[in-house]
Amino acid sequence: MSLLMESAKAEEPQLRHVEKDVLIPKLMRERAKERCEEKVQAFNHCCKETGFFMVFKCREENSALKDCLTMHYKDPAFFEECKQEYLREKEEFERTGIAKKNRTQKLPTSM
Repeated sequence: MSLLMESAKAEEPQLRHVEKDVLIPKLMRERAKERCEEKVQAFNHCCKETGFFMVFKCREENSALKDCLTMHYKDPAFFEECKQEYLREKEEFERTGIAKKNRTQKLPTSM
């Protein structure tokens, strides 16, 4: 292993099992849905239009949505991108003690 690769591995924080296998994949699912928004909307529209028979009538939309999501889930660059985003959020939380969902809330203008 080269010295540069060893240095990069030493700098990168060690991920816990739950981070690598649960939290980062959760972020990947959220971001993949955003990237496949058009297919998500098409599937949702089909389901709303067909009701009970959606299992049979929305196969094409479901297949297109699954293909789009799977393409992102299997992309190592997308995993790395989501991992870096997760690490930034984790670092920000450790620095401020405020979770991302709470950071985006607006503060009252008067007290």
